[in-house]
Amino acid sequence: MVTVRDRLDTPGPHFSVEFFPPRTDPDEDMLWTAVRRLEPLRPAFVSVTYGAGGSHRERTIRITERIAGETTLLPVAHLTAVGHSVAELRQVIGSYASVGVCNILALRGDPPGDPLGEWVAHPSGLEYARELVVLAKSLGEFSVGVAAYPDMHPRSPDLDTDTRYLVDKIAAGADYAITQMLFSAEDYVALRDRMMAAGADVPLLPGIMPITSYQRLMRIHQLSGQRVPDDLAAALEAVQNDPAASREVGMEHAVRMSERLLAEGAPCLHFYTFNRSKATIEVLTALGLAPALRR
Repeated sequence: MVTVRDRLDTPGPHFSVEFFPPRTDPDEDMLWTAVRRLEPLRPAFVSVTYGAGGSHRERTIRITERIAGETTLLPVAHLTAVGHSVAELRQVIGSYASVGVCNILALRGDPPGDPLGEWVAHPSGLEYARELVVLAKSLGEFSVGVAAYPDMHPRSPDLDTDTRYLVDKIAAGADYAITQMLFSAEDYVALRDRMMAAGADVPLLPGIMPITSYQRLMRIHQLSGQRVPDDLAAALEAVQNDPAASREVGMEHAVRMSERLLAEGAPCLHFYTFNRSKATIEVLTALGLAPALRR
């Protein structure tokens, strides 16, 4: 089976995209429209998220299976430890293997209902994503990725501790790491350098989502704790009542940041799509990585 590392080891630059399981039939139509528009651009892989506490588990498996069976795309299935026993996690991993999916993104996961709420491990489950990496690796020939925070996880007490947790996941067998959405190429470079200094030399993929409103930027900052560049916040705040101007500011920032990331050697740009394709394709087109959008 082809793995993410196989794709990343080929000449780039590369990009990848993330989808989430739709909740309604119209949402599912929108997802497949995005899939079909992005497929000809040949992303390195596509990932499918897994709801907090496994709330979208069956949908994730079904969508991942369809992508594997009906498209030329390489699917990566998310898997979270929160709310699951080890036996249940083994079952989910087996479900992925049964449909030919050998790429997994192993996450501890947020508490269901409140991402900032108290995190409590399942009494028969796992405490850390590192343990989930070990479990997946023990069950077959899986390529496993993990998450990384550009600044640090909001639950980490300090930067050194956060870096140690990331390095532990990689030492457990993770093949690559994907950052949560970031807003600064400098933050990516700092994280990559911390990883390498700690001996964790695996591909680090920057997570990108064009932010087209001041309100969304502040909400993401509140939930993730990630640093927001002052110039981006000021520019979006100044036009927050003008949707067209806000979109222009957000798209321009995403393109500039992506250019810098590629110049810094990022092996792959990972786009958070929210099951839409237009913004991602516009950024790729501006970078010369996709044909111009048809009008």
